[in-house]
Amino acid sequence: MAAVRGWLLVPIYLSILGHATDDQLLLEEGILAESALQKPRVLLALLARNAAHTLPYFLDCIDKLDYPKSRMAIWAATDHNIDNTTAILREWLKSVQKLYHYVEWRPMAEPRSYTDEFGPKHWPASRYAHVMKLRQAALRTAREKWSDFIFFIDVDNFLTNPQTLNRLIEENKTIVAPMLESRTLYSNFWCGMTPQGYYKRTPDYILLREWKRQGCFAVPMIHSTMLIDLRKEASVNLQFYPPHEDFTWSFDDIIVFAFSCRNAGIQMYICNKEHYGYLPLPLKPHQALEDDIESFTHVLTEVMVDRPPLETSRYVHVPPKQPDKLGFDEVYMINLKRRMDRRVRMLRSLYELKIQVKIFDAVDGKALNASQIKTLNIDVLPGYYDPYSGRTLTRGEIGCFLSHYYVWNEVVDKGFEKALVIEDDVRFEYQFKSKLVKLMTDIEAAAVDWDLIYIGRKRMQVKRPEKAVPNVMNLVEADYSYWTLGYAISQKGAQKLIKAEPLGKMLPVDEFFPVMYNKHPVEKYMEYYHPRDLKAFSAEPLLVYPTHYTGQPGYFSDTETSTIWDNETVSTDWDRKYSGKTRQQGQIHTDAQNTDALPPQTTLDTSSRDEL
Repeated sequence: MAAVRGWLLVPIYLSILGHATDDQLLLEEGILAESALQKPRVLLALLARNAAHTLPYFLDCIDKLDYPKSRMAIWAATDHNIDNTTAILREWLKSVQKLYHYVEWRPMAEPRSYTDEFGPKHWPASRYAHVMKLRQAALRTAREKWSDFIFFIDVDNFLTNPQTLNRLIEENKTIVAPMLESRTLYSNFWCGMTPQGYYKRTPDYILLREWKRQGCFAVPMIHSTMLIDLRKEASVNLQFYPPHEDFTWSFDDIIVFAFSCRNAGIQMYICNKEHYGYLPLPLKPHQALEDDIESFTHVLTEVMVDRPPLETSRYVHVPPKQPDKLGFDEVYMINLKRRMDRRVRMLRSLYELKIQVKIFDAVDGKALNASQIKTLNIDVLPGYYDPYSGRTLTRGEIGCFLSHYYVWNEVVDKGFEKALVIEDDVRFEYQFKSKLVKLMTDIEAAAVDWDLIYIGRKRMQVKRPEKAVPNVMNLVEADYSYWTLGYAISQKGAQKLIKAEPLGKMLPVDEFFPVMYNKHPVEKYMEYYHPRDLKAFSAEPLLVYPTHYTGQPGYFSDTETSTIWDNETVSTDWDRKYSGKTRQQGQIHTDAQNTDALPPQTTLDTSSRDEL
């Protein structure tokens, strides 16, 4: 009776709401609406080899796909492993098997390598053939199980967009792939192919890869991650193995399949409507598994520059990393307490790089008041004005200088032989840790007498080559430079910087360094400092870079968006040129009106000290 009373109330309730949908009208008449269709059935095909370092992160991406697990099946194979890929994959499958429609598991413990391979990342003909047979087996299973789709995903491809599978299905293409990002222009598609089946460079590729054209585009090749619609009639003619009888191209699994698509009359598509995820750069045949691990670590740190970090699957156990200090007495990371976003990203990045770091709380220039500045006996260097905006020192720049200054003091007080200093807005070069360790080892072996070594900077004298250091690869004598993104400082170097007593004649810290190693183009500035004997060098190529440059989305400068050092009512920003009375005196300019400020050989960038 209660149920009947409930139904009788429905028309009254709907009439109160006003406009009724078709389903609501059906309810008014006591007729139940039809339920929605179930999602298509999808088989996920996973092939893993020597992927213990990527699997926990990859599997978390699979866990987070916004698609009903009951409408998905897992087909997983692994073989020829020298790491614990099999154990990780088995652990995950045992934990999730009840969530999925079904799970098929094909491990192979032996052999651990191919007889004709140079290393675990080499692709000999036997490996191509084996992978093609596995993909064909997965395709056969999908057909036998009446799957609507088969989704091939390489286990070093990270689908950070949970809607990826839904979006690809919505495209209604027989074969479609999500465009994946890397630290270069490399991706999982080609825009051109030669008559022999090789890669062909085309102008369209960069337009798609850099999202200058967005959509779903017909291309001759996709690989690594792709969705195949098995409901389409033409799909019955697809095969990975054996190659088509007319196949004469290079024996490569992705090329063999592209040829199969062509013969089946099926067009491949790449979709870049959204950001879908990441993939690492391919390794050369001779490179070791350790190189692949470093490449993946770089992917982890790059993702965090603009997106949430990759996480490990909650269904697998991941042992904690063991960080170290790279041979330094201390590794400092300077960070403002109010910039927790940068702190979290940097700590996570450094953890993934296995670098032990000490957070050094930066001095917040915006919080400095006039009495504090006076108590510290801070005064600007006479005649200093920013070469781009014409303004004098900002309180943000004072805070930045003091932050580094207090680090130097700690290095001296604790008697550290050498320390590494990094700021909280850097991104790390590929193989950052191993390259830096090797550089410092080579410097020590060559007995280089150094005080400061840039690992990240903005080189200003670009037209004048810097002198290479004998017997040390990738090290040069530093010329005029901007930025203090990252540098190594020795005990002797820290002492020299402090003894210069810079607080009473302050200029930005990145201008102070070139003054101290006698390479600043403005002679007037250097007259206030003696001696100028800092021994400064730089890694070449550099090992850290800014996360963002001026004008890019996500760029923000705490030093530039500030106030004038001696007048907190005058705000500064690169969008607003400072026009105070001191600038009108015309003492320092960087344009043609003042050729004494910068010598002719000095090359400056066009808009600001923060832009590359």
